[in-house]
Amino acid sequence: MAGKTKKVLKKAISWAGLFFFAVAAYMLYAQLSKYSLSEIKDALFSIPARNLWLACLASLGGYVALSSYDYLALRYIKRKLAPWKWIFAGFIGFSVSNNAGHAIVSGGTIRYRLYTRWRFRGSEIVRMVTFSGFTYLVACFFLIIVGFFLTPNHAFGDGSVSRLTTEIVTLVSAIGLLVYFWASLFYKKPIVIKEVEFDIPSFRMALAQVFIGAADILMASLVLYFSLTPFLTISFDVFMGVFIIAQVLGVFSQVPGGLGVFEGLFMYIIPGEHNQALLFGALIAYRIIYYLLPLLLSFVVLFSYEAYLRFVKKQQLERIRIFNAEKMHRL
Repeated sequence: MAGKTKKVLKKAISWAGLFFFAVAAYMLYAQLSKYSLSEIKDALFSIPARNLWLACLASLGGYVALSSYDYLALRYIKRKLAPWKWIFAGFIGFSVSNNAGHAIVSGGTIRYRLYTRWRFRGSEIVRMVTFSGFTYLVACFFLIIVGFFLTPNHAFGDGSVSRLTTEIVTLVSAIGLLVYFWASLFYKKPIVIKEVEFDIPSFRMALAQVFIGAADILMASLVLYFSLTPFLTISFDVFMGVFIIAQVLGVFSQVPGGLGVFEGLFMYIIPGEHNQALLFGALIAYRIIYYLLPLLLSFVVLFSYEAYLRFVKKQQLERIRIFNAEKMHRL
């Protein structure tokens, strides 16, 4: 009975991946449905074609960096996998979690569905997903520190309380990053949580986590930067500071994709006078290029893969049926 329950639970987790795929699609639709097709079209066509192409290339680079989370996680658990598989799992998983939010749950169920088919144990997948979560966390620590020094002073509010809060968050991030690096150098005992063993990554791997996580957010920022610069003159260092703060706070708000939170913070923090309509048009373009297009592509790729697997399984069952029929005929 226990075995049957475990099998049903595994099946439920596997199918939950497709559920979160649907949630991601709905959340993105809810955001974009606030605007008419003509408004979206005007926002996109007001951006020069060259900038749109550059934004698309930056989005591609961002998802390559995101897929590298899976590569690092595979190295962490000491497993090898064909490159197309970890790229495939990383792209699908992050295109869903970027839109649905709660990355460990939404992206984790997608990975569970895929990696179990590639003969990975549940405990290995848990370790991979947890490691990827820490990759993003330590990257956030690093970027909060960078963002603190790059962001315009008015972003921290007029009161001393808001400034103090920001300084405390930055200090906590610095301490968190230093503790993680210290542990990677000196703490060698495994951490066991519910019979799943987690080793502290090496210092070299911890640095790789920060680098890849930072590269992911840098590429995402370039998508918006290329969409924005035709309408706004802003130095890249100031822009990065604004983007990092808005992005990190949007993620920690736990609103899927930071919907509304990111846009509101970005428009408030960005310095100087600017055309609100054009600025919001660039933000719509960013949503479409970095969120909608990857989600649509992952939808086509995932369901094509699912259809291919069903076709292969059907062919195998047919061959078995023919073999058994011929065997019975010979008898």
